[in-house]
Formats: sequence, C-alpha cells, structure tokens
Amino acid sequence: MKRILKIAALVVLLVVVAVAGLFAVTFMGRQSLADGYEINRVRVVADGFSGMAIIRLDDGRVALVDAGDDPEGAAVLAELQRRQLGPEAVAAVLLTHGHPDHLGAIARFPRAEVMALEAEVPLVEGRAGARGPLPRLFPVSPTGVKVTRVLRDGDVVTVGGVPIRVYAVPGHTGGSAAYYVDGALLVGDSADIASDGSLQGAPWIFSDSQAENRASLVRLERRLVADGAAVKAIVPAHSGAGEGAALTSFARTNRERP
Repeated sequence: MKRILKIAALVVLLVVVAVAGLFAVTFMGRQSLADGYEINRVRVVADGFSGMAIIRLDDGRVALVDAGDDPEGAAVLAELQRRQLGPEAVAAVLLTHGHPDHLGAIARFPRAEVMALEAEVPLVEGRAGARGPLPRLFPVSPTGVKVTRVLRDGDVVTVGGVPIRVYAVPGHTGGSAAYYVDGALLVGDSADIASDGSLQGAPWIFSDSQAENRASLVRLERRLVADGAAVKAIVPAHSGAGEGAALTSFARTNRERP
C-alpha cells in the first residue's frame, strides 16, 4: 500500500513539474507585466498573473478592460480608492475574452455594463467551453457573469464621453476582442511583448488556433491603418506594453505565413 502511495505521489509530482515547465517555456522571453504603466487615459493594474486596464472617462468615472483573476478585486479596488472612487464609479467592463482570469472581479461592479463580442458571450457566461489545448480540459459551468451589451466588430462604443473602437481578433478564443482608445491598443491575450520589444502571438497552450490568431493580428494592423488609429502603445494582459510599431513589424513578417 505504501508503495502504491509513493508511486501515486511521484506521478502527481511529475505532472506538476511538467505543467510548471510547460508554463515556463510558454511565457519565457516575455516582458514582465508592468503594474502602474500609463499611457494617456489608460493605466495598467496587475492582478497577479493577469493585468487589466483602467480607462479614465470624461465624466469622472472609469471603464475597465477585463476584470482580473481575483474575485475579491483587491487590486482594482485599491486603484479606485487611490483615485478616491468607489465600485459604483466603474461604468463598464469591456472583455477581451472569456477565460476565467479576465472575469474575476466583475461581480464587484454591479452598476457596470458588461460588454463582449457576440461570438464570445457563451464562453463568458459559461455556456460553452474554450477549445485551446489546456482550457478544453476544464468543465463547462455557469460563471455568473451576464453580458449586458453585445459588441460587434467595428463598433465604436462611447463610454463616459470616450470613444472606444472594437476589433474582432479571433484565434486565442473564437470571440477575442481588441480595443483602441486614445493611442492605446488593448489586446488581452491575443498578443504579448517579448523582452526585445517585438510582438508575439497568443500562447499556443491556451489558444484555440495560433494560425487564426496570427491572421487576426495581421488584419488588425491593416484595419488600424485604414481607420487612422495611431497606436502609440500595445497593452497586453500578460506582459509589459510595447510600441505600436511592434504590430507593424509582426504584420510584415507574418503577412505571407500560412
């Protein structure tokens, strides 16, 4: 019996080490998430492994892009307090996608509109599962989150007097979104910034399709140019921010890639 327990413990240890190693390989070479990074009206708040963005609105309130991993919302509530604001000041939560580490604190902001692309609503609400190699292993269950405003690709949503452009970037998940506001491009998990400042696509282990993700980023760069959206900074959810030119370089390199 003791031998069986030892073997079981060894197997569990090996699985833990393998998963930890896989995570390390997946994310090595990326810039560290920069808590407090600011560009114009956007500020990054780190919530452990995940980051969210707080957008300062013209009417004194704020909007969030994603809601972190912590259901208690300690990091974002502390940032609101720093601004002498309470939870009621959050006018909207715009979701880049429906993975759990981006939904955490939504319940803390009952007055906020919750927005997501139509294709992502079932994942956000827990009526469908993600298709990435790791996320597909987790059971599908209701999240308790209700999307109150469905977005569509190309929408311009005005929140508190501030226009926010909505772009569909499927690949990481089927309904992943990027948001452009005041020079900042908020990409969620659809891209990261490497330690050398270059842009990398979504990590394969969590993504539905890397090929679709690459194609979406190439298309996004072309659409931003067509819309006259001058990207000063690219702000991912799991790495530091990068310069807008990083997306241009990525698109140039990947335009002809299958």
